[in-house]
Amino acid sequence: MLKKVFGSAVFGVEATTITVEVNVDSGIGYHLVGLPDNAIKESNYRIAAALQNNGYKIPGKKITINMAPADLRKEGSAYDLTLAIGVLAASKQIEAEDLERYLIMGELSLDGSLQPIKGALPIAVKAREEGFKGFILPQQNAKEAAIVDGLEVYGIDNIKQVINYFDKGEPLEQTIINTREEFEKNLDFPEFDFSDVKGQEGIKRCMEIAAAGGHNIILIGPPGAGKTMLAKRLPSILPPMTLHEALETTKIHSVVGRVKDTGLMAQRPFRSPHHTISDVAHYNVYKYI
Repeated sequence: MLKKVFGSAVFGVEATTITVEVNVDSGIGYHLVGLPDNAIKESNYRIAAALQNNGYKIPGKKITINMAPADLRKEGSAYDLTLAIGVLAASKQIEAEDLERYLIMGELSLDGSLQPIKGALPIAVKAREEGFKGFILPQQNAKEAAIVDGLEVYGIDNIKQVINYFDKGEPLEQTIINTREEFEKNLDFPEFDFSDVKGQEGIKRCMEIAAAGGHNIILIGPPGAGKTMLAKRLPSILPPMTLHEALETTKIHSVVGRVKDTGLMAQRPFRSPHHTISDVAHYNVYKYI
């Protein structure tokens, strides 16, 4: 039996929908095609253990899985849940009539629990654009994905919840976030505040002028003089981010996996590269997006 499940691949800060076609037929074998990397090829071990520990199994038949489009390289372990649900549905261990209306992503632990994924926000944006009803993903990424309006986001802790949702109709708790409210709530509470700086009147005045005029500033001095401490607090006197800037910033941090159990980023981020970086990288030593 052939079943289609949908996942997503992130390239840069944009997502591309991946169609996972699972076909279970007579015979023996497990064939995974569509340019998967080693992390995806190893997924059958994680899936087998997770299913067995939750009362299910990978059938002893010929299983062919195609990840389309087949000419795009797929990377990471976030397809574990996608593949597992596809195998269960194709082998008729569960009923999943509405499976194609959902985008499913998540890394499985051996006990069936879910590990967080990277790029949940751009994936959710793409899912809404392509008309998916919902997005099922690990609980740690639910707030991040729920920033996207018009998409039902379900954060889960264990594969058993997904199985029961499709097979037995047991409801999942939807994560709902008011994006505007979430954004405005965090605007006035910077992690590092410029008012914390005591003394340093000369450099504080220079940084205020640079912030007001949008100028570049270079800080030179011996270790411990307060260069990084001051630079960390500069964003607190810059104009607040717009909602569009906050979404773009959150997207970038989502792709590198730095947004966990949090919603929209409302504070301008601070980067502090090591002093041994190259001359080219020195061009953007401190960057406020």
